[in-house]
Amino acid sequence: MIITLKKEAQQEKIDQLIHRFENMGLQVTVIYGENYNVFGLVGDTSKVDEKNVMANPIVANVQRVDEPYKLVNRKFHPEDTIIDVNGIQIGGKKIVMIAGPCSVEGEEQITRIANEVKNCGADMLRGGAYKPRTSPYAFQGLGTEGINDLCIAREQTGLPIVSELMAVEHLDEFVQNVDIIQIGARNMQNFDLLKAVGRTKKPVLLKRGLANTINEWIMAAEYIMSEGNPNVIFCERGIRTFETMTRNTLDLAVIPIIKERTHLPIIIDPSHAAGDWKLIESLSLAAIAAGADGLIIEVHDNPECAWSDGDQSLKPEKYASLVQKGRKIAEVIGREL
Repeated sequence: MIITLKKEAQQEKIDQLIHRFENMGLQVTVIYGENYNVFGLVGDTSKVDEKNVMANPIVANVQRVDEPYKLVNRKFHPEDTIIDVNGIQIGGKKIVMIAGPCSVEGEEQITRIANEVKNCGADMLRGGAYKPRTSPYAFQGLGTEGINDLCIAREQTGLPIVSELMAVEHLDEFVQNVDIIQIGARNMQNFDLLKAVGRTKKPVLLKRGLANTINEWIMAAEYIMSEGNPNVIFCERGIRTFETMTRNTLDLAVIPIIKERTHLPIIIDPSHAAGDWKLIESLSLAAIAAGADGLIIEVHDNPECAWSDGDQSLKPEKYASLVQKGRKIAEVIGREL
């Protein structure tokens, strides 16, 4: 349920109304806007009589919400959420560029590539230290060593780091060292993990599951926000369909849908969607034109010898060309890159 208050409502009266709803066992989220204040009520709102609420002189409007997600819902929060990561804003006018190798292969490798992508125009560094792999015999990542290497690369370049968390047992390590915690596609519905990152204030990059609907994806974000963490970023990385020409099928329609239904930013991962470096530039430029708030792209300076996903990694010079073209499209639609 959404309750819009009159702008001139006194704080004392607002507090009394909040206390009343809390006594009914409801969770109250207050959003203060320039021209309005809004209550979002989460819980069993069947006990709330709209007519009685409207009788309160500080109330301007009462609206029930049909969707099962509340905190993520744009009806609760009409303005776009902008998430600040070390001074870089995700969800604002700027389109944020995140780049780096699929896997951290050592300190020298990750610092070298970090400097290369920064010179190309990247705002943040991505790199996998713990790797979810289809085969148990494939490279599983360097673990803590990889996280430490990412931290050294951040010290040298100033780029905030993004890395994937796979298990609750590593959460403290990520909270201490990583700037954006990535929840991968395979863990999108790992609800214990979602609730755990929800109890932190760290920004969370939530990837869409391999074959999940948009509503399921949104509800995964609701899990995180329901634990108190408002810093959620959606990431579309392609879904599994009948098509075999690409690794996954990139669903660009989710960009306007997520922006219509939620107030959270969304970025696109064309690398995992395509599975082929030759397709990444086209998908990236299309995503920018469609309104994406950022791109996360795999970049490796020697993809032929990469420890994982070399076939979907751009070389730095290709990435630099993509950034230059992306800036032109961003300018056309009134944004910056």
